[in-house]
Amino acid sequence: MATDKTFSVAGISNLNGSYKVRFANDMMRIKVLAKSGHTDIRLADLEKAVSKLEAAKMLLSMDEFSDATAQATITEYIEDNTVATKAPAKAVKATAPKAKTVKAPTADMDENIPF
Repeated sequence: MATDKTFSVAGISNLNGSYKVRFANDMMRIKVLAKSGHTDIRLADLEKAVSKLEAAKMLLSMDEFSDATAQATITEYIEDNTVATKAPAKAVKATAPKAKTVKAPTADMDENIPF
């Protein structure tokens, strides 16, 4: 999420059985979502304009989103959009390739050559 956009309204909605976290800058977004077939539309005005991740974290503590469905939807969004710090990769020990061994020519080898 490399964006500087901020939102003053956030919430959740259900479209075809799938809940998602929604973000907007005014409550008129409810009309657009309803017109598009969304149900169980719950949006809340935030204290100030914040990033999507901050807005989702604010939603977790609101009473309107205290039910299990809302909490699971918001928590999943936060987990999916939080940048995880990766553990450093294990150093791979470099090994030189093994040389193919070649037999030194012997006297009887020369005798077996069909010339």
